Amino acid sequence: MLWSDGVREALRFGEGMAPGTETVLEQSYNAGLVVASVAISMMAAFTGLWLTRGLSRLGPAERQLRIAMGAVALGDGIWSMHFIAMLAVRLPIPVTYDVLSTLASLLVVILLSGIALLIMHFTRRKMRHIVLSGVVLGTGIVVMHYTGMSAVELCRPVYGRTSVVAAGAVALVMGVVAIWAAYGHRTRRNILLGTVILGSAVVVVHFTAMAGTGFYEIESAGGFTPTLDHQELALIVLVSAFVICGAFLLSGATFLAATPDGLALATGPDLPVPPPEVAMAQPAAVQMREETPPLNGHLRIPVERRGHTEFVECTEIAALRAEGHYTIAYCCEDKFFCPWSISEAERRLAQSAFLRVHRSYLINVTRISGFERQRDGGAVCLFADVNLLERVPVSRSKVSVLRDALGL
Repeated sequence: MLWSDGVREALRFGEGMAPGTETVLEQSYNAGLVVASVAISMMAAFTGLWLTRGLSRLGPAERQLRIAMGAVALGDGIWSMHFIAMLAVRLPIPVTYDVLSTLASLLVVILLSGIALLIMHFTRRKMRHIVLSGVVLGTGIVVMHYTGMSAVELCRPVYGRTSVVAAGAVALVMGVVAIWAAYGHRTRRNILLGTVILGSAVVVVHFTAMAGTGFYEIESAGGFTPTLDHQELALIVLVSAFVICGAFLLSGATFLAATPDGLALATGPDLPVPPPEVAMAQPAAVQMREETPPLNGHLRIPVERRGHTEFVECTEIAALRAEGHYTIAYCCEDKFFCPWSISEAERRLAQSAFLRVHRSYLINVTRISGFERQRDGGAVCLFADVNLLERVPVSRSKVSVLRDALGL
């Protein structure tokens, strides 16, 4: 059997064992706890990825708080999955767990999960950043596993080289793929895909590592070190799993209530389509809005999100693109359906930093990161911090106006 081969390799790889003393402990698994560990992994992955969606629209303090919450959800879920799976292991001797190593395994995975999220939310989403974030997250999964395994007492786990290398490779590859799937576009579909990949990564890494892990009995080293027996560990993991389930239910409720991706968070080549009832009433609605004078003071722009209209500060909008009688509003991470036409938006934003540079584009001059002249006499505006709109064309007739606005 592959498992037996892995154990034999692990015993050969183990240190501190006298020849002829290798007595492998028989182990089996509780199928119910294995299933529970998989479920917890999936719920934690979803909660962490959904909590960090749309952070570009939040202030710095709230953004940092949400990243911290996402890191705790991911790290706690990875940790809980591991120890639920360890509770599923049945050995012929009682096993205890060192408290400090158990705690260290939790803290290290939360820390590395937080670093991975910080990379994605405080840098531009280039492929190199996606790879770096995935590598950090995958490293957290592997480090957590072997730190948690070092907590086992009264028997010593030994590892096979093949299983260690395989677990590390799986963690890094699946970590990168999960981040790429979840952050390539921040749609609900992508988040679900990232959830499946990331949740599976944690499970696959654990059982790949365990396939080449053997246990042999050792005598107690003596002295006082705080430990947890199976019952105490099970109680702690139960509370942790309960918190993850609660966070998952709350996140799932907001996920189901969110507006379909095709309207509120379209990120593919297909353009969002307004609801039928809005489209049917469009001519009268547009005429009424066109006759309404602009609002005084700081203007907020209406967008459709989660099935209802919300208002976004105009300073958070990088550009508005015409889409029939409506527009698409671009923020740092997402884009939304806006009920204003491009003409109405230009009229209402006339006293702000927005400038009409093309028949289809109205841009926020303060968000421009670069300017390029084209051979045909036109130009292109660059937006470094807008993931879904890197370049906006500028008509030849608008180049001089834009240059004046930029002080060129």
